[in-house]
Amino acid sequence: MDRRYRFRIANSYRPDTLPMERLAEYMAAFARLLSEPKEVHFEKIEAGSAVLVADVDQPARPKVWERVRSVSSETAPKDAMKAFRDLDALLRADNAHGELLDERGAVVIPFPGIERAAPLVFGPFKQDGSLDGQVIRVGGKDATIPVHLRDGDVIHSGLNTTQEIAREIARHIFGQTIRVHGTGTWFRDGDGTWRLESFKIASFEVLDDAPLMAVVAAIRQVPGSTWNEVPDPVRALLEERHDGASN
Repeated sequence: MDRRYRFRIANSYRPDTLPMERLAEYMAAFARLLSEPKEVHFEKIEAGSAVLVADVDQPARPKVWERVRSVSSETAPKDAMKAFRDLDALLRADNAHGELLDERGAVVIPFPGIERAAPLVFGPFKQDGSLDGQVIRVGGKDATIPVHLRDGDVIHSGLNTTQEIAREIARHIFGQTIRVHGTGTWFRDGDGTWRLESFKIASFEVLDDAPLMAVVAAIRQVPGSTWNEVPDPVRALLEERHDGASN
């Protein structure tokens, strides 16, 4: 199995012209492509076109070998395919194309980059709605203040609001989940994926993070409640939520 993989950025940067911040973006996506973070190491940048070289420890080589080859056949896990798309998008933005090479110099994954036909994009569409997440960042110097929310593995980074609302939201940083209400600007890619471009927050509320079973137990204590007669209240609540969403 291969020990080294080379990611080549063609027709764009040389090692001495590649900005450090851009290098960090390429390296982060390259690391996600190979995965196995404890056993894959950055080795160097080779001359010529900028070539990022990764060294893989022996125990992880079969996993990395299988992963990169499944990307080339488009059968890889979702996170690997996303890393591929992220690298290709970076290349396209830099008017470049690229390739992942194995230890013998053979192309494992081609990255069309700028050579790929421009994807179909529909929009923008404006829609009132809401987003949930934990506040992880509030700040900025403009009249509208950027807000970042984390919802599981998703980071909502295109949010902004007024200084007054931002001050209130900042009180909940790294705290309970909040729900922001406002107007979003969306685009739809050719594959049907919806992408949030920006979201203007008009108001927000703090959500109760109590477990569902604790909520049900509290409801059962309310005088006159009929939830004591429901054998599986959690399932009933989930089914009710599903029915409401489908109407």
